[in-house]
Amino acid sequence: MSQSNIQQLCVTAKEQLTIAINIMESFLNNITLLQLVDGQDEAANIFYQGYLSDLRHLLVFSEVCREKLGIVLRRGTFDQESAEKALYSVYHDCINRFFYPKNESYSEDGRYAYTGQDAIRFRKKPVRSARDLILDITGVFEELREALAYYESDYLTQLRLRKSQEYPAYKQ
Repeated sequence: MSQSNIQQLCVTAKEQLTIAINIMESFLNNITLLQLVDGQDEAANIFYQGYLSDLRHLLVFSEVCREKLGIVLRRGTFDQESAEKALYSVYHDCINRFFYPKNESYSEDGRYAYTGQDAIRFRKKPVRSARDLILDITGVFEELREALAYYESDYLTQLRLRKSQEYPAYKQ
């Protein structure tokens, strides 16, 4: 991939992460577990604990990746290798954390992706604000996933090829 394409991907990814971060921060700064549970049963408490935990992790990883991209873009000379590492981190640390949350409070159902319906399905019906948050940032992470699909697997293959060319004694 050309340097200008990678640089543009970095700019786009940083902008998209900023949008998602702002939405998540606003939600997390204005909601508590007690507000979400609001007199529901213990199952709801466990659901929202997992939901908030996944959201906080996603927020932190998104902020770290945005900062990595910012550093890459602020350098005097554009370092393509650092940029690719940063984009790889965005894919694996942010996009994967969004679509495959550890506590599985929601998941993506690919059968709905092409029907115009929301592809996100919740394990338990959440309150409207919690549901809206995930649906608001889904578009951001879907766009990032499409833009960075190369970094799902091809990036590692390219790294292995470069290493084998640099260190021919280590070819397997």
